[in-house]
Amino acid sequence: MDLKTRIKSILKKQDSVASSTEEVINHDSFSGGPVVTKYKQVKPSNPHEEQEILDSIEKIYYNTEGIDTSHFELRKQPEVLDLGDIDLDRIRLRKQLQVVSKKVSDLVLQNHPAYAQELQRVMDLQKTLQYASVICANGRSQLSVARNTFTAASLNMLASYRKRQQLVSLLKSLRTIKTLQRTDVRLRELMEEEDYCGAIQLCLECQKAASTYRHFTCISELNSKLQDTLVMIEEQIDVALSKTCSNFDEAHYEKVQTAYRLLGKTQTAMDQLHMHFTSAIHNTAFQIVLGYVELCSGTGRENFHKRQYTDLCKNVTQESFTPCLIDLSKALWEVMKSYHKTMCWHEEHEEDSEETEDGKAQADFNKHYIKQKLEHGLSRIWQDVQSKVKMFVLGTDLSGFKLEEFIRVLDLVNRMIEIGEEFCRSKSEGLQDSLKQQSLNYFKNHHRYRMEELRMFLENEGWEMCPVKSSFSFVHLLGNKLPLKQEFRFMKSWMKSPNTSLNSSTADDLSEGGVLNSSKRRYFVEEAGKNPFDEKPDEDENEDFFSGSWDDEDNGDLSDSDSDVPDELKQDYIDELTGEGKSNSRQIKRRISRGRNEKFIPIVTNTTLNVMRVIGKYMQMMTVLKPIAFDVILCMSQLFDYYFYTVYSFFGADAVLMHERSINNRLSMALQRIHSNLIAESHVPGAPPVDQTDNLEKMPQAYLSPIVDLHRKDQLYGLAERVVAVESLIFLAKQLDLLQPHLESMIPSNKKAFLQQFFSQTVNMAEEVRKPVYWSVSTQAVNYDLVQGQMSSVRWDIKDIMSQHNPYVDSMLRGFESVAQLLVEINRRVPIPRVVYQTLWEHCVRLANRTFVEGYSNAKKCSNEGRALMQLDYQQFLMKLDTIIDLKPIPEKDFVESYIKAYYLPENQLDSWLQDHKEYSNKQFLALINSVDHINKKSRQRLVNLVEDMDRNRR
Repeated sequence: MDLKTRIKSILKKQDSVASSTEEVINHDSFSGGPVVTKYKQVKPSNPHEEQEILDSIEKIYYNTEGIDTSHFELRKQPEVLDLGDIDLDRIRLRKQLQVVSKKVSDLVLQNHPAYAQELQRVMDLQKTLQYASVICANGRSQLSVARNTFTAASLNMLASYRKRQQLVSLLKSLRTIKTLQRTDVRLRELMEEEDYCGAIQLCLECQKAASTYRHFTCISELNSKLQDTLVMIEEQIDVALSKTCSNFDEAHYEKVQTAYRLLGKTQTAMDQLHMHFTSAIHNTAFQIVLGYVELCSGTGRENFHKRQYTDLCKNVTQESFTPCLIDLSKALWEVMKSYHKTMCWHEEHEEDSEETEDGKAQADFNKHYIKQKLEHGLSRIWQDVQSKVKMFVLGTDLSGFKLEEFIRVLDLVNRMIEIGEEFCRSKSEGLQDSLKQQSLNYFKNHHRYRMEELRMFLENEGWEMCPVKSSFSFVHLLGNKLPLKQEFRFMKSWMKSPNTSLNSSTADDLSEGGVLNSSKRRYFVEEAGKNPFDEKPDEDENEDFFSGSWDDEDNGDLSDSDSDVPDELKQDYIDELTGEGKSNSRQIKRRISRGRNEKFIPIVTNTTLNVMRVIGKYMQMMTVLKPIAFDVILCMSQLFDYYFYTVYSFFGADAVLMHERSINNRLSMALQRIHSNLIAESHVPGAPPVDQTDNLEKMPQAYLSPIVDLHRKDQLYGLAERVVAVESLIFLAKQLDLLQPHLESMIPSNKKAFLQQFFSQTVNMAEEVRKPVYWSVSTQAVNYDLVQGQMSSVRWDIKDIMSQHNPYVDSMLRGFESVAQLLVEINRRVPIPRVVYQTLWEHCVRLANRTFVEGYSNAKKCSNEGRALMQLDYQQFLMKLDTIIDLKPIPEKDFVESYIKAYYLPENQLDSWLQDHKEYSNKQFLALINSVDHINKKSRQRLVNLVEDMDRNRR
């Protein structure tokens, strides 16, 4: 109580000091000095200033030996006192007092709670002592009563009973100690049985019992031993926990988790689990790669086991790369699957953990900790797996692999990327970059080889047709009977997509081939007991895909055997010509019509199938590795461009020299673009040297095989080879057109413009190649010069109207009949499509019409009767032509008739006719003007001047 009073007085004193003011000090009244006015002392509030004042206090004030500080201050004064100095000392001491008082007050206030608590404890102790004093008094009182009441015998009996009870308690303790001594054997048995929960419970019960009997010396040693045993059990549990990382067993894992829960180390178990998973990934990857390296090197383990994982990956040979990658992926998949099962187990046993934990708050905290730890561990586990696979993939140069093997590698890594996406929704940038890097390096070399291979195929191609099924297309490569199925099997899921537009025949073929479901695969849900890397690639079967190998009875196949040719077409043409000569034309027309109406199979060559095979492999690479999809499409377009350009250069380039109208501007631009971008320039003697750096990225131009003869008239100047070449190119273009939706789905939106340009400017121009190729045949098939020479000998200035046509018409028709006969013969070897007939005859008729106009324009003089004879000849040609060919309408029929009728036009209409018909040449215009006899010389000169102006403007 005295201490409380003193503290309160100190607090009051501090308040009085804070509010006090300095007294007024006057000089001695006898000195007559000035009066010192009173002022208010400001309490220091700056901590630094207060600290300086505290530091300025002399050490003697801190001395506890009872030194008189007043005497100390008086001794400091000089002999001659100065009131001002004394006043300054007084102010200094007062400031120091204020700071000290404030400091003491702060300390008192700061320690007041501790003081109150200690005071309460002292009061509680006082009450306890008073209660103990009462108990002692009562005990002594009762002992005094017992001494006076009981006899000595009774007391001896009580003492004996007490001793007996003590011995019974001692016997019980000894039995308990004996049991504790034997628990060590039982603990070992439980650990061998993997009954971790029973071992922990037994150990904890023993520790509890040992704490009860710790006053015995032997028990204190046993307690230490039990603690060591518990540590050993925890270590064995940790080993058991590590086994779940590679082969998860639900019952085993449940035992381990229950054991950790009994130890109260649930959070520690999660930390240890993640460490074991990290270690399992590293050890698994290291051991698998090490095994393959040692197997290939043939040396002992001591040469490699101390190396880093990255160095081991660089020592894997190309032959063992793919098997090692498969085993590595399998092992890492097992680790990831174990982690996924671990997460599923905790989700299923979430309620159980809450019931078994002591306290709901602690259980909720542990549950939240486990969930958060497992979720964060997903990305960490995947990063470790991705890192191991990435280092392995980048450690070997894959440029020497075959395309099938390289695609197999891409498929394995891409499958791992899909697993990572399902595992933790990761984009796997590391694996994507490694695949892109390896793929670009590989694809650059491989594509060059494929282009060289295509050039070799084209230069050795005999342009013979491969007989295939009548509905053959790339869709049939999805079937189960074809050696090409591997290249396009990856497209099955895409073809089943509702967004894919296919014709009815294609849809039927797909349903026949058994298309897979397009839904995305879920590796951790479907086929839980199967390793996704156990799937082996489909091996090519040796069954043929030619028409003779199909068993369908109604497939409409055609082959090159005579059994597929109609009986009428088997007859020799010369035999049919014997007898009535007038029926020859009709027989030829009937033959052509029948042959044309047959159901033709697609015309493809070995080169076409090879290009389709390469395109299929390229598309498979695009599917498994989208980052280089656009680069693959660029190379794919080069394959078609080179094929496109080569077919034209083999069979259609000479047509441009013959007539400029055989090739349109779009086709010409496409060919020029391909030549500029893809075809390497060859050095011409006398010309400037070619830039070889630019040629490294280009291909030399292919040359036609010498076995292909394009100069035999009896073979229509290689018409069969031309048909096979052009129609196989068009067939390939149509297959690419079917693949266009799939190609667009594989590349980014900003790259689709190139694909659309490729299809519009190159693929869609394939059919235009027919015109220059078949134009070359048409210009040589009929001797138009002979006909034109015969026309030059005809007189057109006759005075009488003729009833018989001129012989040049029959000469032209005989040429057409000869062509028709050759077409029948060629059709027996190569089925000619209707569009080829149409194009070829159009060219022939167009050339015939131009020959007629050119022959008519050579006439020096012409009368009205001569014009009537021209008209009669041309009508006779059209009438007999209809018996030879089935072509309606006749192309450029008006070109001839209009030129003939222009002779009858009056002067004013002839002027406008010349300006409206610019399809005629300048020579033909002048010949027409000079042959017209119903205009005067002045008008004729005016028309000649008009034609010359038109010719200058045309240039």
